Amino acid sequence: MLTEEDKKALIFIGEDCFIEAECFFDRAFERPHYQFNQRGKAAGTAHLQRNLIKINPTLFIHNREQFLQQVIPHEVAHLITFQHYGKVRPHGKEWKMVMRDIFKRPALTTHQFDTQSVAGQQFSYRCLCTTHQLTIRRHNKVLKGSRYLCKKCQTTLCFDPTRLK
Repeated sequence: MLTEEDKKALIFIGEDCFIEAECFFDRAFERPHYQFNQRGKAAGTAHLQRNLIKINPTLFIHNREQFLQQVIPHEVAHLITFQHYGKVRPHGKEWKMVMRDIFKRPALTTHQFDTQSVAGQQFSYRCLCTTHQLTIRRHNKVLKGSRYLCKKCQTTLCFDPTRLK
């Protein structure tokens, strides 16, 4: 679990980003609420209409410096972009400009964290060319009638109960 000091450090970095954006755009931006209950493989998410940033506490504990240097600015950039430009592509030119020109950070769209500690149960599926691992969410969708195709051979993925992970 995150300590109060961890939460304060994350919010402090977010505040620095907002101040940089306010100086650049010469306008005020509404500050977000923060929640520290993001689950799954996402390091963080920005909920634009709710003005909310969610942080994955498990990934933060193992990647503290990267969260402070990249994840928080990444999510704040989404909120700044939405508040200033309105609805645009999530990692489009406006977001990239905020990351590069204002925050002076690389405009990376995904993280490279080890997600083994947060990966849920995986289910093996086969096609004609290989084996695929589907999340429990996708597995449950298959049970309800959804179909997934292999991107390589274009055949339907079939559940392989002999290879449960």
